[in-house]
Amino acid sequence: MAKQSSSPQTSPTLPPAHYEEALAELERLVGAMESGQMPLDRLLESYRRGAELLAFCRGRLEAVDAQVKVLEEGQLKPWIET
Repeated sequence: MAKQSSSPQTSPTLPPAHYEEALAELERLVGAMESGQMPLDRLLESYRRGAELLAFCRGRLEAVDAQVKVLEEGQLKPWIET
């Protein structure tokens, strides 16, 4: 008979659907962590999730930055105020 772990099973967290969703979740996590009311285990879990969200946001920003650079070199012209 197989032994069952006494620790609770954690479900894998889903990646955010888009940048705004990731940023909102990250802001909620930071607020909760800064409150000082989180148990240590939950604090560590939140830190890990926050690192995942931060990496997702950075990746999206870098991708958008690269797309803007392509557009600037190929089609967009600088704004000239008259």
